[in-house]
Amino acid sequence: MKRCLIIACLLLSGIFSFAQELNCTVSVSAQQIEGTDKRVFETMQNAIYEFINNRKWTNYNFKIEERIECTFLLTVNARLSADEFTGNINLVLRRPVLNSAYNAVLLNYIDKGFQFRYTEFQPLDYSDGTFSSNLTSVLAYYVYMYLGLYFDSFSQNGGQAFLTKAQGVVTTAQNASEPGWKAFDGTKNRYWMVENFLNPSNSALREFYYKYHRLGLDQMYEKVDGGRDVCTQSLEGIKILFDAKPELFALQLITDAKRDEFINIYADQKVPPTEKATVVNIFKELDPANGSKYQAILESK
Repeated sequence: MKRCLIIACLLLSGIFSFAQELNCTVSVSAQQIEGTDKRVFETMQNAIYEFINNRKWTNYNFKIEERIECTFLLTVNARLSADEFTGNINLVLRRPVLNSAYNAVLLNYIDKGFQFRYTEFQPLDYSDGTFSSNLTSVLAYYVYMYLGLYFDSFSQNGGQAFLTKAQGVVTTAQNASEPGWKAFDGTKNRYWMVENFLNPSNSALREFYYKYHRLGLDQMYEKVDGGRDVCTQSLEGIKILFDAKPELFALQLITDAKRDEFINIYADQKVPPTEKATVVNIFKELDPANGSKYQAILESK
């Protein structure tokens, strides 16, 4: 896909312009909410869509067909008052693979217990370095996480500026009453997500995003075996990290996003049995709860 080459060139050349970067599918579902005016959820969906897609988040020039594909699916579970809600957010980020129609998933995560306020028709205001509301801060945080992981997949540490901005959102939200921003809120929340990726001792995470996608998947059209070898090497890299930090949140994010893809790549009958055995052992350690699913790799003929 030429799109991959264009994006890589943008990162290397530093071309700057003014165009929106995201093509984000936004959906707000409130099927569980009864006895209330559903129009508010329609205006909420439109407001979130415009906030994410019509705002300028970077200085890079993206053509319409190059915009980053992602989703933001909000399921509202309860309406606590006229303007206060709780729900879950399903977040998915995708990346095109060179010379193919395939889009690799970079992130597939559900942020549970999201609390926020929304007043119908009130503009969603946000600026870096300030905390206006939990809704806009969460939206900005995940946009920056999307950008950080996406750019990391095209160049080594290419998303540094955006991950740093995501961490900045966390910093400004430390006095927020809503959960998910603080280190002691749990080990799998917004605080730890960006911390894991920016922590220098976890450098294998971001190296994986770059090597696996840019040097691995993007090369498989011309050199299947060579590209897959790099994918395997990147997996061995995060296995070393897993051995040192088995509870690392970001490792779960990787397996949740890539599980089906891993199986599809290595279940190919052309993959040598020894390589299949190697990666299956890695997958079963990284993702023990789904260990049985990786058996499909060994069983494929």
